[in-house]
Amino acid sequence: MEMNIGDSKSNLFLENREKIESNGVIEVISFNEEEIVLNTKLGILKIEGEDLKMNKLDVHNGDISISGKINSCIYTSDKKSKNKESIFAKLFK
Repeated sequence: MEMNIGDSKSNLFLENREKIESNGVIEVISFNEEEIVLNTKLGILKIEGEDLKMNKLDVHNGDISISGKINSCIYTSDKKSKNKESIFAKLFK
């Protein structure tokens, strides 16, 4: 199965802190009612809140819809965390 998320733009829509719709999702790393962690084509997306529910997940197209009380959305890059690890590794050699 081929994924169609490689060349398209990535969007993240937040509506009244109650609903998120996004595309560019590669995989769901973890989820529960308080935190959802997604691997996206722009990096790791961590969504924190209360009573979070995944209403739609289409991994073929990379689309997701989440509802609940959304407190934060944070993107992190794998490259940044790798650089931090290598700095610590250099210090402790």
